[in-house]
Amino acid sequence: MELRGTSTFEKRHVPLDVSIVMPCLNEVQSLKHCIIDAQRALDRIQSEYGLAGEIVIADNGSTDGSQALAASLGARVVNVPRKGYGAAIQGGFDAALGRFLVMGDADGSYAFTDSVAMIGRLLEGADLCMGSRFKGGIEPGAMPWKNRHIGNPLLTGLLNLFFRSGIDDAHCGLRAITRDAFLSLGLRGDGMEFASEMVIKASLRRMRIVQTAATLSIDLRDRDPHLRPWRDGWRHLRYLVMLSPTWAFGVPALLALIAAGTILAVATCHYIGALAGNGPFGASWMIVAGFLLTTGHFAGLMAVATHVAGVREGYRLLRPSIARLRHLLTLETMLGTGLALIALALVMLVAITLNWRAGDFAAPPSVLPLVIASSLGAIGLQTIFGGVVMSILGGNSATFIPELDGTQ
Repeated sequence: MELRGTSTFEKRHVPLDVSIVMPCLNEVQSLKHCIIDAQRALDRIQSEYGLAGEIVIADNGSTDGSQALAASLGARVVNVPRKGYGAAIQGGFDAALGRFLVMGDADGSYAFTDSVAMIGRLLEGADLCMGSRFKGGIEPGAMPWKNRHIGNPLLTGLLNLFFRSGIDDAHCGLRAITRDAFLSLGLRGDGMEFASEMVIKASLRRMRIVQTAATLSIDLRDRDPHLRPWRDGWRHLRYLVMLSPTWAFGVPALLALIAAGTILAVATCHYIGALAGNGPFGASWMIVAGFLLTTGHFAGLMAVATHVAGVREGYRLLRPSIARLRHLLTLETMLGTGLALIALALVMLVAITLNWRAGDFAAPPSVLPLVIASSLGAIGLQTIFGGVVMSILGGNSATFIPELDGTQ
């Protein structure tokens, strides 16, 4: 137990294996209970696995004496000036000395002894071990009904759908991660969305994620928790969408292009006489199809651009389907393609104008040619602009797709 409360430079730099990190903001009421519980967990970790450990309190600006209390109980206090739940944990992890990092709230709601099994799973080769409150048990009144039956299942379900994480409790605050995994993820979230960011980026990197049971108790404070369900729920949802180009851009792009292609194909067949009659799609639907076509193309460009940006940031593996396009997705290719489409659109517009003039400027029988020409011109401009944006995101390189060994 000596290593946890040491204050000299030499003792603090003795190699440690496990760091239990607690974010803290005015938790004097519950902090003693949590530190004693964490000490029990470290005793068991020492006994079962022979690993030494420390307790780190990542203080986020407490004014109630939490820092002095923590130090008096043998914990190491790290001051984290950047505000927020995620910022506090990242600051604590950065300062921690262990190769295995445990995070848990300092409000008494989690039993740190549940982390003993988590360390065992990391020793078996897992990169991230999540606690599951649904497996371990939730004390009556410990979790609001809207969190338990709406927010958590909805956000966890979306996370599993978007990122195939395979977990049942994405927002459990008790979890353990290896230092190597933590450093490789490049986590940035300051607030409660940090919890989702960790799971999402670990899933994108195809890290090994496992679960163990964790219990949830009523917290020991006599004030409201820092969590704000609607605000923090939105921040979690926002992170899910921002880190999933497939669902943010790819799926909408595909649906828009399918709808536009169907309308324009049927309208064209009627226009050239391949199908009898005027068909079900009049001028209004053709204009809608043009909108869907250009919107779908733009969303597709954004899907590729944001996927590649994630690859370059290091938290995403490159898709083989995009990797195969490496030699096509270059600035020169996109500039050339865009200019060719604009040229084709101009030729069509000139032909439409001449035909209009030949008809004594009477209203044309169909807006289809004009919709197609306008859409091609817009797509050409989008391709040029998209190429420039991808070049900037790619480090001002004409080749957007990096040559990386890892793909997903």
